[in-house]
Amino acid sequence: MALSDPLVDVHAREANANEPVPAGAGTFADLGLCDEIVVALTAKGITAPFPIQTLAIPDALAGRDVCGKAKTGSGKTLAFGLPLLQRLPRAKPGSPTGLVLAPTRELANQICDELVAPAAAVRRRVLAIYGGAPIDKQLNKLRAGVDLAVATPGRMIDLIDRGAVSLRAVRHVVVDEADRMADMGFLPQVEWILRSVERGHQTMLFSATLDGAVDSLIRRYQSDPSMHSVAPREITVAEMVHRFVGVHKLDKVKVAAAIAGSARRTLMFTRTKIAADRLARDLQREGVKAAPIHGDLRQAAREKSLRQFIAGELPVLVATDVAARGIHVDDVDVVVQFDPPSDHKTYVHRAGRTARAGESGVVVTLSLWDEELDVKRLQRRLELDEPIVEMFSNDARLKDLVHWDRSAR
Repeated sequence: MALSDPLVDVHAREANANEPVPAGAGTFADLGLCDEIVVALTAKGITAPFPIQTLAIPDALAGRDVCGKAKTGSGKTLAFGLPLLQRLPRAKPGSPTGLVLAPTRELANQICDELVAPAAAVRRRVLAIYGGAPIDKQLNKLRAGVDLAVATPGRMIDLIDRGAVSLRAVRHVVVDEADRMADMGFLPQVEWILRSVERGHQTMLFSATLDGAVDSLIRRYQSDPSMHSVAPREITVAEMVHRFVGVHKLDKVKVAAAIAGSARRTLMFTRTKIAADRLARDLQREGVKAAPIHGDLRQAAREKSLRQFIAGELPVLVATDVAARGIHVDDVDVVVQFDPPSDHKTYVHRAGRTARAGESGVVVTLSLWDEELDVKRLQRRLELDEPIVEMFSNDARLKDLVHWDRSAR
């Protein structure tokens, strides 16, 4: 199918990519998945497929190349991962039969975490392979035998050059978040790997956009792919709950701690790495379990914090804007902009971290007296008509920012 052909678009029936398809629209078993995988999904509370899964899984099980236009959070990992696991031949040591390429270490880990249970159900082994982690451990696991390798391009090429991994047995390849691969400059590495895989394999590609460099990738490395597009319903700025709180410098951390104390999962933003470290320490002094995440931290520390945040064991994650690109977590109750964003685009990107999985979310911006003009300018760009309400850390309204009473004290 040429890229100019119409895409299969579930948005035509007003389906939300983040919501299971309506009752009666089919089950995972109806899509052709085996009983073992269906049982493993059910044990995790996953019983109804998302739209991208309903569209892509049958074609993937049939062995077709699949091209999916879907954003993070749409359910695409199971859309490519489940049929891949069901069809994946057993691997010999150092010679995986399946390969998923992901742009970041965090995404590689998240993919593995989602596929561990269904992989175990069909007796397949999954391993995340990425730089910044001890290579000896990865080498030992590869020698023991890994069926599906989920890898960042750079580390995979490193292992191939070392002779630790062979691509000769690979029968199924997935390129996930191809648009981010392009943005991060990884496409030359991705193409090198794709050229090294034996002919005759199945190739699946998922991306939020299918134009430009991604279009070229599809044309070169996919054969008559089935094209599927899911347009997620975007939560608009108008649908989010926005609160602007005027704070005093010496009370600012206590205000942030009071907000976090009434939420299960809070993501806080600072402008700099140093500020993220300092805020996390200050919150801990206030009795709030918090950890920073940014590029200067060791990868093991970043992974631990993100894993605990996703699991609900770490209620507060303090991030810089750059580090937050690798954070894809549903059920974030509150986004706190401890440092106001520099522009309206950054505000929207930050706010979107809480507007996931169909929830609108609460966005709180803290403002010192000398930041108010910049914050008001930001509000005008966002067309938000919200007052900057001066509050101290003992203000009862901080416990319920959705239903607050502006006149209460």
